Amino acid sequence: MMDVEQLLNNNRFWAESLRARDPEFFARLAAQQRPEFLWIGCSDSRVPANEVVGLMPGELFVHRNVANMVVATDMNFLSVLQYAVDVLQVKQVIVCGHYGCGGVRAALGHEELGLIDNWLRALKALYHQNLERFSGLGHEAQVDLLCELNVQRQVRNVCHTTIVQRAWARGQALAVHGWIYGLSDGLVKDLGVTVSSAAQLDQTFLYE
Repeated sequence: MMDVEQLLNNNRFWAESLRARDPEFFARLAAQQRPEFLWIGCSDSRVPANEVVGLMPGELFVHRNVANMVVATDMNFLSVLQYAVDVLQVKQVIVCGHYGCGGVRAALGHEELGLIDNWLRALKALYHQNLERFSGLGHEAQVDLLCELNVQRQVRNVCHTTIVQRAWARGQALAVHGWIYGLSDGLVKDLGVTVSSAAQLDQTFLYE
């Protein structure tokens, strides 16, 4: 079993390895961060955001929570999104879920788990809204389908924020993508739900 001392040793080896390849790496990194991507992902430890897409520190701004949810009243998420869009001026927002998500699996069940039940309630609603699509599917297939539908819904939720719509209104180039990651093969799948302008949204969700 690994202890915290091993983590500190790992850190020293990692930092020394980077400096050996590029002596000025950390000096440049400390001077500023200018990532072009915001990653909204699941907290699952098996989905390491930077490594999945092969990016170095400083190249990916990251927000993670259980089941990669975008909740309109979540000040943590909204603060991250506003900083990424308004200050860092990222050009791409990626909502990335993953197959076999434990949060999604919990939402499909009926076991009381505690505080998390309230966080996942929107997933239960999403399942209920699409009941016909789950008919005839085995449990694992249902979990994976809800994982995909959840990503699609959260892409829309990102686009429905005033933060993103104001960016589009002032002409800022910004696209929101929906991806899903396979734990079994390490591959990312683009779900083809990219939104890059307010014109792609339903009129109900638009602001003047």
